Amino acid sequence: MSEDQANQQKEAWFTLSGDVNSDMVHRVFEATSHMTEDGIETAHVLVQSNGGYVSDGLCLYNFMANSPVNFITYNGGAVASIAVILFLAGRQRYASETARFMIHKSHATASPGSRPDALNIIVEGLRADDARTESILRKHIELSPEQWGIHQYGDLHLTAREAKAAGLVSEVTDFAPPRGAPLRNI
Repeated sequence: MSEDQANQQKEAWFTLSGDVNSDMVHRVFEATSHMTEDGIETAHVLVQSNGGYVSDGLCLYNFMANSPVNFITYNGGAVASIAVILFLAGRQRYASETARFMIHKSHATASPGSRPDALNIIVEGLRADDARTESILRKHIELSPEQWGIHQYGDLHLTAREAKAAGLVSEVTDFAPPRGAPLRNI
């Protein structure tokens, strides 16, 4: 076996799409287990997600960022909401020219007729989620004061070039598995 073949076997290419939820957490856990059993050291992962549950996204971020597998993440279309946090688990991060990111604060819908104490609990939970996600954002990216201002009160949309300027991605380039490399969906 040549050195190139040996190196290729230590790398693998994956797609990860859908809502960030307990099902995605399970799929990533299971896939990573197989990666470690197969001796895969680097996993190139194309992420496509409009977001989902904050706790599941934080779990995936912490798991992937500390995994023995080196995750390299790619955005080929849209990575939004809590999916941006899991995307940041990539030790290297890339986006296609036409890709977009969207970052915003947490939100929830209260049941009609909710009592003030129930609303307080919801607000406290949202503030806690925002503190957790913002600490990760600030660890990895540098937004302008204007961008942080938009994020404070609304949806912040970033093009691939804006994401590069902020440090969200290191390069604007496509997810392009080498010809003949296995491609698996997580």
